[in-house]
Amino acid sequence: MTEKHSLSLKEKASYGLGAVGKDMVYMLSASYVLYYYQDILGVSPVAMGVILMAARIFDAFNDPIMGVIVAKTKTRWGKFRPWLLIGTLTNAVVLYVMFATPPALDGAGLTAYAAITYILWGVTYTMMDIPYWSMIPAFTEGGREREGLTTLARSCAGVGSAIVTIITMIAVHALGAMAASSGGAQEIERAGFKLFALIIAVLFVVFTVITCVNVKEKSTVDMETPSVGQMFRALLTNDQTMTVVVAIVLINCSVYITSNLVIYFFKYDFGGSGWYNAYTLFNTFGGGIQILSMMLFYPFLRRFMNSLRIFYVCLGMAVTGYIVLLGLAFTNMSNVLLLFIPGFFIFAANGMLTVIVTVFLANTVDYGQLKNGRRDESVIFSMQTFVVKLASGFAAFAAALCLQIFSLSSEAATEAEQTMDFSATVSAGSKIGLRMTMTLIPIAGLIFAFFWFRRKYILTDEKLEEIEAKLKANA
Repeated sequence: MTEKHSLSLKEKASYGLGAVGKDMVYMLSASYVLYYYQDILGVSPVAMGVILMAARIFDAFNDPIMGVIVAKTKTRWGKFRPWLLIGTLTNAVVLYVMFATPPALDGAGLTAYAAITYILWGVTYTMMDIPYWSMIPAFTEGGREREGLTTLARSCAGVGSAIVTIITMIAVHALGAMAASSGGAQEIERAGFKLFALIIAVLFVVFTVITCVNVKEKSTVDMETPSVGQMFRALLTNDQTMTVVVAIVLINCSVYITSNLVIYFFKYDFGGSGWYNAYTLFNTFGGGIQILSMMLFYPFLRRFMNSLRIFYVCLGMAVTGYIVLLGLAFTNMSNVLLLFIPGFFIFAANGMLTVIVTVFLANTVDYGQLKNGRRDESVIFSMQTFVVKLASGFAAFAAALCLQIFSLSSEAATEAEQTMDFSATVSAGSKIGLRMTMTLIPIAGLIFAFFWFRRKYILTDEKLEEIEAKLKANA
């Protein structure tokens, strides 16, 4: 194997910048596609829930196959960068098209348009996401260097997510007001999302090009590429990969249910003509905390605790935050600053968890190599892309059912168009149902993740050192 050298600051910064663009795109789709099609364009919540879930089922076949395709790729530019660039270019185009729905479409045509563009978005996102994360074990040493780069990349991804979380509705209303000054609130939002998606798509391409130019995988041992059947067998025999995968599904599903419903919470429950300002303020606070948690809180805690202990602490923080949020939801919520208390625990925990689970997944590559005699970076990291999107699909479907069952729809928004007090059109029962959905389901998922991981995960720091020593001895 060719000797690997320490990564330069330029390489680290370029790789991190790619994560910023990648997760800006992901957060825009994950958090706002349901709101865009259901609340602005009027597509049935159930129809949107089915579309989002169907896309994730399709990904069950597409993502692992993409991992194999990446593993088989051999070019003068390596196996990862060609797909990273191709996937980014196509995904950027599809993102814009998805939020640029032709005005003439309605009914079944609009639903079909939403289904086709969203499935294409998932396919093209996979094309760039798998090679991006698969590069980590291919151009880093194990241990601290890999964990350090993973932490950096996840922190930068969190920055991208936070930027979109903070500025989306501000930018949408500002851009929409310029493009559709004479229209109502929904027309302004529709035009605003179209322009905002275009800006994010362009930034995504620019950031990825910088990554591809400055980051190159190092030479690795040329191993036989697995077939699809071998790949699934390898995943099923790597019990630690499957343990991490299940935990990622549970955690992300819990978080994404909240992120899908929080805009409806402020619009239809918190209410008032100033709901939009409260929503923006809350997202700004949450985004800032999430960035700090990845860039400062996690590295600080890592000095005193191992990653496994921090993982359990974060799960406890998140559950505590949801319990407090549920309690506050049944009080007078006229002051958004009160929501900062549970928001701090939830956002801080989520930020650190996004870093930790990726570190855990990267560690299972070494474990799988020792156990199965294969080093399948692309295969294992393809599961990360799949399970994150699977979790977002489950969460979006649950959120859509909530909107349908509790009658939180664009019809209510239309009735309150003039006053902007959308909460006045929603019954007390609907508000209670919304609160219970966005808190109790996440609490149950996080508690299950805690007991699952505590029982199944064995890759402690000592175990990882033992694995690394054995791999070096066998090299």
